[in-house]
Amino acid sequence: MEAGMAPAMRRLGIIGAGNLGMALVRRLLGAGWVSPEGLLIFDPDPARRRELEELGVRPAADNAAVLAAGAVVLAVKPQVAEAVLAEIAPARAEYLLISLVAGLPLSRLEDILPLARIVRAMPNTPLLVGEGITALAPGSRATTADLAFSLEVFQAVGRAVVVEERLMDAVTGLSGSGPAYVAVFIEALADGGVRMGLSRELALELAAQTVRGAATLVLSQGLHPAVLKDQVASPGGTTIAGLHALEQGGLRGVVMDAVQAATWRARELARR
Repeated sequence: MEAGMAPAMRRLGIIGAGNLGMALVRRLLGAGWVSPEGLLIFDPDPARRRELEELGVRPAADNAAVLAAGAVVLAVKPQVAEAVLAEIAPARAEYLLISLVAGLPLSRLEDILPLARIVRAMPNTPLLVGEGITALAPGSRATTADLAFSLEVFQAVGRAVVVEERLMDAVTGLSGSGPAYVAVFIEALADGGVRMGLSRELALELAAQTVRGAATLVLSQGLHPAVLKDQVASPGGTTIAGLHALEQGGLRGVVMDAVQAATWRARELARR
């Protein structure tokens, strides 16, 4: 499968039409990256199959049939991944497999699927709204074209970066789990507003948009967070007083500990 194809020529298979798989389908179609006819998808859930048909996508007969697309995203839960892999392992065709299965290393995937060229990917949930970031690690048989195609897929639904596989657990601990940490911060920020007299609805809107805006400034202008912080914190002002309270509470250390704990847990799960 080559990168840079016209949307009408692109073909992509997806095994698993759960929340992540369906988000990928909707975002790729919405971005015009692929046509409905170019998607080949299997999911055993009749409701999901009807949902695909409503989008103009004809569901595949089974998991193995999806391999005919030539490039396939494996978007199933870790607990069913081994069963799905056993179903597609006998296929003799060569294809690109992009695995989204957390904790399943490239070495294991390459052992089970000796003819597949494999790229491992770790997206996060903001992919649901086209704002995700996905880390990609190529396997030993993946070509430069395979990696370029995989990047295209996930750049159509957010951002994508390439990392060494040994860093995937750290990616999981930071960006994979990160939306939950940010959600807690937004909730706490809103709670602070409520404590100071704002309505719950207004406080939540102010908090969420503030986090979104600050992140956009960092990404779009290439600002280091420290520069953004210094731009807001004037001498003797309100912001520096608030920052002092955050430092007293150990915010930085707690967040770093959260990333470390999630990374270690990802390593434990990968060893099972």
